[in-house]
Amino acid sequence: MTRFNNSFALKAVTLSAVLSMTAGLAMAGDGNVSTNQILDALKPKPVTRGLSAGPQVDPAVPAKESTFLNTVRNRSTRSLSTGEREQIAELAATKPKIDLEIQFDYNSADIAKTSVPSVQALGKALSDPSLKGSTFVVAGHTDAVGTEAYNQGLSERRADTIKKYLVQNYGLTGTDLVTVGYGKTKLKDAANGADPINRRVQVVNMDTKTASK
Repeated sequence: MTRFNNSFALKAVTLSAVLSMTAGLAMAGDGNVSTNQILDALKPKPVTRGLSAGPQVDPAVPAKESTFLNTVRNRSTRSLSTGEREQIAELAATKPKIDLEIQFDYNSADIAKTSVPSVQALGKALSDPSLKGSTFVVAGHTDAVGTEAYNQGLSERRADTIKKYLVQNYGLTGTDLVTVGYGKTKLKDAANGADPINRRVQVVNMDTKTASK
């Protein structure tokens, strides 16, 4: 009888542990992120002054980047040319960034209720004093379902929705938010074009200023 009770107790503990782990995974997999996670991802990395064996950065590069950003600042998302979109992507490749799995209503630019917490966390992060003075790119991406033209327009509308939400609810300046849409041209998982992971909003800190030690 004792052996049966011990066996039953062991199974109960094991089942409880499995259920606890499952619950944790479900909570972690809701797609939402915290303000601190966004802040950590977007903060520029400090630069140490002194001799370096690595390649030196041309001082003119930040100035050129700033000049280009000024040409797209305050521009309508839909007015950006393919070349300008690609130039933004090229600059963004080396900048602090984060992919947010912000979902929208089907065939719509309306933010899904389940993703509102992520957008709110983004607003708090971008309005944090540690990121003051930065220019951010808000890039919309879709999955591969649908035509290229339709997805391009949808990604642009969704990027604009995020910008509007941030400006209206967090006092961010519209000039500090550059929106761009990439449709289905830059899939996160190209092997599975229809995967929801491709439907995302990427936020990039384009600030050329970095902290120094």
